Amino acid sequence: MKSQESPSTTGKNNPGKSKRQIVWERNIAQLSRWLHIYVSMISFAIVFFFAVTGLTLNHPDFFAGEMKSSNEKGKLDSNWVNNTDTAKIAKLEIVEHLRKTHGIKAALAEFRIDDTQCSLSFKGPGYAADAFIDRTSGDYEVALMQAGFVGVMNDLHKGRDSGSGWSVLIDVSAILMTLVSLTGIILILYIKRKRVSGLVIAAIGLILAWLVWAIWVK
Repeated sequence: MKSQESPSTTGKNNPGKSKRQIVWERNIAQLSRWLHIYVSMISFAIVFFFAVTGLTLNHPDFFAGEMKSSNEKGKLDSNWVNNTDTAKIAKLEIVEHLRKTHGIKAALAEFRIDDTQCSLSFKGPGYAADAFIDRTSGDYEVALMQAGFVGVMNDLHKGRDSGSGWSVLIDVSAILMTLVSLTGIILILYIKRKRVSGLVIAAIGLILAWLVWAIWVK
């Protein structure tokens, strides 16, 4: 009974290859298999997350989450905003007052100072708070928007207003998924019986993606 060929034995009994080359190829195959298995498991949750949120993003009508919005008003110390020297506007006090009074937890994205008004924008995944302050009286209005769970997940998928930490996670995810793909290709190259069929299937997938782009997108 013939034994199935595995990546660890590829090149064995091949008189055209030196012992060193056979050992080198075997080590590459074993390393690729190890990386493919464990990187796949490490990145499973990441791949699953981006796969599911890819569907929710592509079909917003089916996965439309609940969107809550409200408008709130208030008044702060006019001395914080009516100073003619814009450099002396009490930015820290204003931001902390709005956070404490209205429960704003997102990061400050923008603080603009005009002749008559200060405007602040807080942004986070599935969240936005925009405040408009009258520089004469200190009266202000805050527009709050909070998306549901799906909206938050969609913004995380896109990396929108999610901060530098999440941006690093997206980069790491991309590297891990690239490693999984490359090690899969390397493994199929070391399995002679599956090499041609595997590469043909990969080529078919690439061609199908190109046809979709060429016919329906381009």
